[in-house]
Amino acid sequence: QVQLAESGGNSVQAGGSLRLSCEVSGWTDQSYCMGWFRQAPGKEREGVAGIDSNGRTSYADSVKGRFIISKDNTKNILYLQMNSLKPDDAAMYFCALEGLRAVGVGVAVNAANAFGYWGQGNHVTVSS
Repeated sequence: QVQLAESGGNSVQAGGSLRLSCEVSGWTDQSYCMGWFRQAPGKEREGVAGIDSNGRTSYADSVKGRFIISKDNTKNILYLQMNSLKPDDAAMYFCALEGLRAVGVGVAVNAANAFGYWGQGNHVTVSS
């Protein structure tokens, strides 16, 4: 059974940093794509960043230069380092996982519906 367990959500002031984690268990395919998505109240879900099993990454324009996606393959943990946070970054953040044959990292941030496995969500609040 594939499970994604998220942690790290919190409240920070604008300009601050936060790191989200997503621990993966039960996934055995060596080829995969993972992503971070977010959804603010009243808004549509938005792709934030993606990473594949080859280490290639992609980012939404809104977070380029501020957010970093990475994965510790020894611990099977996906991270999202968020720097220079803005009030617009406040949202519920979700990690997602799928096989690389189903979704490529180049389109990951625009292909939420292609991901079959999701974390429970992590709330991030950014105060101005």
